[in-house]
Amino acid sequence: MASLWFRYAAMNAGKTTSLLQVAHNYEENGEQVLLLTSALDDRDGRGVISSRIGLTRVAHTYTPHTDFLERLAGDQVACVLIDEAQFLTVDQVCQLHKWTHSNATPVMCFGLRSDFQGNAFPGAAALLTLADNLEEIRTACRCGKKATMNIRIDQNGERLQEGAQVLIGGNSRYRQVCARCFYK
Repeated sequence: MASLWFRYAAMNAGKTTSLLQVAHNYEENGEQVLLLTSALDDRDGRGVISSRIGLTRVAHTYTPHTDFLERLAGDQVACVLIDEAQFLTVDQVCQLHKWTHSNATPVMCFGLRSDFQGNAFPGAAALLTLADNLEEIRTACRCGKKATMNIRIDQNGERLQEGAQVLIGGNSRYRQVCARCFYK
């Protein structure tokens, strides 16, 4: 039975690397996958899924206006893989849940659970509610404990606690931390 998956983690846990490995595994077996990423993430170019260890793939993009029931209609793929899934809307997560169960095709979403203030992204909250399978990908805080949170930092590495929920950036703007370090 096909399932909607949500593989989540703090920054720097290897979510994108894991997504690209899943794509490779399907393709090694002669299967076709559909790769999607948020149009908001243009760090390495729009429509590029890029891991911090240097792996990259071209992908289709989605926006908050993408209707996945319409977008996926007629696609003959073995799996749909979505990077930056925290940027999905609640309605889009509902569409993906419906599509995977109506079409018997797995959808695997990879993303953050919460923002730099500890607030849930709406897409992540919906995935935590509707996903048939949840998997935490683990990473470590600088103190050595399991990182579950993210903080935003300025150009001097100082923590920022206010600002827009979405500000695209990688290691130069964000750092993964454990809950204890988050509250320091």
